[in-house]
Amino acid sequence: MSRKVRHVLGISGGKDSAALAMYMRTHHLEIDMEYYFSDTGKELNETYELIQELESFLGKKIIRLEANSSHKNPFDHYLDIYNGFLPSSMARWCTQKLKLEPFERWIGNDLAISYVGIRDDEDREGYVSTKSNIQSIFPFRKHIWSLEILHKVLHNSNRDKIASLFTEIAAPELLDRYIEIVLEPQSPKYLFSQKLKDLLQLSISTFNRVVFDFLKDENYPISNLNEYSLLNNEDNVDIKKVFQLFKDNGIKIPGYYDEIEFEVNGQKGVYNRSRSGCFFCFYQRKIEWIWLYERHQDLFRKAQQYEKDGYSWMDNETLEQIIQPERIAQIKLDYIATLQKKLIKNKSNKLVDILADDVEVCANCFI
Repeated sequence: MSRKVRHVLGISGGKDSAALAMYMRTHHLEIDMEYYFSDTGKELNETYELIQELESFLGKKIIRLEANSSHKNPFDHYLDIYNGFLPSSMARWCTQKLKLEPFERWIGNDLAISYVGIRDDEDREGYVSTKSNIQSIFPFRKHIWSLEILHKVLHNSNRDKIASLFTEIAAPELLDRYIEIVLEPQSPKYLFSQKLKDLLQLSISTFNRVVFDFLKDENYPISNLNEYSLLNNEDNVDIKKVFQLFKDNGIKIPGYYDEIEFEVNGQKGVYNRSRSGCFFCFYQRKIEWIWLYERHQDLFRKAQQYEKDGYSWMDNETLEQIIQPERIAQIKLDYIATLQKKLIKNKSNKLVDILADDVEVCANCFI
């Protein structure tokens, strides 16, 4: 007997998760989506403004998940538990305690499909739960499946089963080609990536249907669904389409994405924030710390107060060091030079587009 499956979508405060919420509301209203926001207590005001605007558009409350019920906000509560040890890329306790644990506690033992806003022009996986009752789906990509599922489906040991499923589903005129692709084993001469590309080029929706039917015999939440409208989804959403979703739906893009002009030593540049999340996120570039100092000095000073007892947000500099006039000038000049190099390679002149490929992020915070 099939169990009920919950459909959940996390709003991070960033452009991609917000755009996915708009996309699902516009194109898949038949899915009873639950929206949530993991509140760290240290978000930018623009994040809370976006959530309010989205609630109006979605016609649904975005559920706030908090990591603790003490009188302190979630981040400060756990900072005390960790004896003032600030999170870093090597010790991301903030991700675990403020994002993952509240989310998985909220889901409990329910079956859930988690919708993740990884774009088609991004080469990363995003959040994939280790819990068997939570499955991630990626509506913005050419296919909607996690790498774990794709590797399982296209494993050499499953070639006969997949060939049988294509025989039942594929258009007759394409069947011979499907069988040829499926039966050729993966090898150094025929890589997984090429095999997947060959199948998707024939028909994305046919491939999705085959994966869906294959999973009927597997222990995934989606195996409890009789039908699934995203199987027919052949959209692929890149960064330009994300911004178009904001425009089409009349939602204001969070202000921290606005490109602000600056000048240093006669050279002009623009900067902005490349991410949502805590205002003191340790994944920020140094130019983003300068942006915070110059645009939200009150928040910068709050971030600075956490740097004590040998703990700092960056490995090689403190916040006090990077805001010395000479250092600010050097950071800006280095940033201008970096952008100029990237402009030569990049087809777009939008800052968020230029930097999209090499923004280091936490998969669970910035989707």
